[in-house]
Amino acid sequence: MGAFRVSVTLIHPEHRDRTAHLELLLDTGAPYTLLPAEVVARLELRATDDWQAQLASGDRVVYPLGEVRLRLGNTERTTLFVAGPAGCPALLGALALEAFGMAADPVHQRLFPVVGHL
Repeated sequence: MGAFRVSVTLIHPEHRDRTAHLELLLDTGAPYTLLPAEVVARLELRATDDWQAQLASGDRVVYPLGEVRLRLGNTERTTLFVAGPAGCPALLGALALEAFGMAADPVHQRLFPVVGHL
C-alpha cells in the first residue's frame, strides 16, 4: 500500500490550549497512533500504561501508552497513543482512523468516510 501523510491537530485531552499541528504518516497496519517523545513532552501528555510490542526486527520493547485528542478536518476524537522514542516517525494508526469512520485510499492519497460495523 502506498504511504501518505495526513494533517492533524493533536490536543491535550484535559488542557485544550496545548495543541500541535503535525503531518502523521498513515499506517493502517499499526493499531495505535505513535508519537515521538518530544511531541508527548511538548504537549505534556500523560501516559497511564505500558504497552509491550514486538518490532519488525524481532526486538521486544515497552512504550508508554496514553490518550490524546485528534482533530481531523472539523471532527475531534480521543484515541490512544504510544509514546515512541525521540525522533521516531509520527504515525496515524488504525484505531484512530476507525474512530473517525475513515478509510485510506492509497492511490489518490486521501481519506474517505466509511460506514462502521458493529
